[in-house]
Amino acid sequence: MTGKKSINTFLFAAAIFAAAAALNFFSGPVPLSRDIIALRLIRLSMAVTAGAGLAVCGTVFQALLRNPLAEPYILGVSSGAGFGAIACAVFFGGAVFLPIPAFIGALITIFAVYYLSRSGGRTPIHSLLLTGIVINVIFSSFILFLISTATTSVLHDATWWLLGNLQIFDTRLLAFISVLTVCGGLVSFFYSRELNAISLGEEEAIHLGIKTEQVKSILFLVTSIVTAALVSACGLIGFVGLIVPHISRALSGPDHRKLIPTAAAFGATFMLISDAISRTIMLPAELPVGVITAFLGGPFFLILLKRSQRLKSK
Repeated sequence: MTGKKSINTFLFAAAIFAAAAALNFFSGPVPLSRDIIALRLIRLSMAVTAGAGLAVCGTVFQALLRNPLAEPYILGVSSGAGFGAIACAVFFGGAVFLPIPAFIGALITIFAVYYLSRSGGRTPIHSLLLTGIVINVIFSSFILFLISTATTSVLHDATWWLLGNLQIFDTRLLAFISVLTVCGGLVSFFYSRELNAISLGEEEAIHLGIKTEQVKSILFLVTSIVTAALVSACGLIGFVGLIVPHISRALSGPDHRKLIPTAAAFGATFMLISDAISRTIMLPAELPVGVITAFLGGPFFLILLKRSQRLKSK
């Protein structure tokens, strides 16, 4: 990418982000007051953090797995977090702060998938994917069982959480997740050169002197932990980590030194717009933001899938 094109891409991303932030801040059925301004700023910050974090994690997963359909939840992190949160909601009601069991459930899933997929000191990609799929199915069945036995109030809260919600009231939680997401993004950016090589193939990367197993282990764990933290606070917000990397790649190119920052910017923008739509499309009611991202991302996923099938058939 030329220097002029890079500057134009940056200015375009900055303008779209600023417009999305303004739209998000002023959207909603309630007039602005001091308390409402504080809540909206917290929600705006959570939207930026979640969008940027999921987009960067999706970018890294697509490079490591060399799969354009990979996304942050592919290793079962979401179902582990969901099981932890819903199990506590069913058995303890409102006595437990749900992000804590959700984060613990996600971490248990991460290490279970990673441990079970290891073989001979290596982490084969196909083994990792299959283990993640199996763990995801197991925890999803547990979630369905718990929901089927839950009371009406718990069922409502659990369903709302599962569909995604950016409104949090604990600024300490927001600070923790934001710091974790920024650190995860910096680690991912630090390994941009390695991601460029691995995305072309592991054998090519090894010939270039890259310790692929070490890089994969570090990035899988870092991005999974970031995803776990975001899911624990926001619930399941799908498609951000799938579609934003493709849009960013079309604008910035495949070089992860440019792709990761671009994905973070457009991920934050996409989430801000989705959240604004979720608060205004059915006034005075509010839709879970995950419904909006799924509505926008679903058709894109199908187009991407058909395109991938056509390329394989050639």
